[in-house]
Amino acid sequence: MSLLFSPITFRSVTLKNRIVLSPMCQYSAVDGFANDWHLVHLGSRAVGGAALIVTEAAAVTPEGRITPDDLGIWKDEHIEGLKKITGFIDAQGAVAGIQLAHAGHKASVSSEWKGNGKFLLPENGGWQIVAPSSVPFDFEAPIPLELKIKDIEKVTDDFRMAAKRAFKAGFKVLEIHAAHGYLLHEFLSPLSNYRKDKYGGSFENRIRLLVEVVEAVQSEWPGEYPLFVRISATDWCVGGWDIEESVRLAAILKEKGVDLIDVSSGGLIPHAIIPVGYGYQLSFAVRIKKETGIRVGTVGMITDAIQAETILQSNDADLIFIGREMLRNPYFALEAAEKLGDDIDWPVQYRRAKKRC
Repeated sequence: MSLLFSPITFRSVTLKNRIVLSPMCQYSAVDGFANDWHLVHLGSRAVGGAALIVTEAAAVTPEGRITPDDLGIWKDEHIEGLKKITGFIDAQGAVAGIQLAHAGHKASVSSEWKGNGKFLLPENGGWQIVAPSSVPFDFEAPIPLELKIKDIEKVTDDFRMAAKRAFKAGFKVLEIHAAHGYLLHEFLSPLSNYRKDKYGGSFENRIRLLVEVVEAVQSEWPGEYPLFVRISATDWCVGGWDIEESVRLAAILKEKGVDLIDVSSGGLIPHAIIPVGYGYQLSFAVRIKKETGIRVGTVGMITDAIQAETILQSNDADLIFIGREMLRNPYFALEAAEKLGDDIDWPVQYRRAKKRC
């Protein structure tokens, strides 16, 4: 059997293979509620053979949404719709995961098909955005409100309560989103964090909020279930967050009991030059894994079964997060197994199609 289709265990949770549906915003919720679109989108990838199905970024507070159409988990009423989805995913032999997020100064924008991602002012359906410092995302963005200490404490509690709801909704893997220029990443990077208090300045101060969020989430998230953290390994900009700091952070998160670092990059600086290409972020995952020993997931332009298998055979990563390719092909995992010569179970409803004439 290939490594791509070998099982892997995190705490009490065993994934049947190493393929993960990477979190991807669908911009299809109303007031944060999951609906039939989310059920079919996530459920079809579970039917398609992926082992871990991770929701799009679920906002821990209304003002933490990227758009008014984001998935949410900031109130108990959200649990019922999410529970329907996790139940279906479980029934397919996959594991349901959720990504908890706060968009920070990248919040309050329109969905791509409703306004090309333009920032929304309160009079146009938007809201007051917040950040570690009053630094806008770009020259067209509004200036965010700098969070006070009491506001930061509320953010931490919002993540804690979201984790509690996630457990009630039936999720078995939880990922904290600290990447792509959203709030927790904004605290990490000196390009967006100009604070002079205990949350700004030194490396130890800039990582403080993320560490506190991890600890708050762990106070509600069951110890037998794994906790992942997604980071941007570099801002791709001089003077920004970089791979050296990412390695230091990963070592600390490992000590705190985080089970895996989901290694992405960028998102903070709109004009950053990013060399996007075939597996372009893999080197960051390799370095974090090698220097800290923590398990890592790699993501970014992974489009082929052989590519994914080679990454695993080289011991460069432990999980393969696949995004756009799984949007194009919900059955990527079933097709990858055939390409690698692995005989895996298909859904009983589809087995007649497994044998080709």
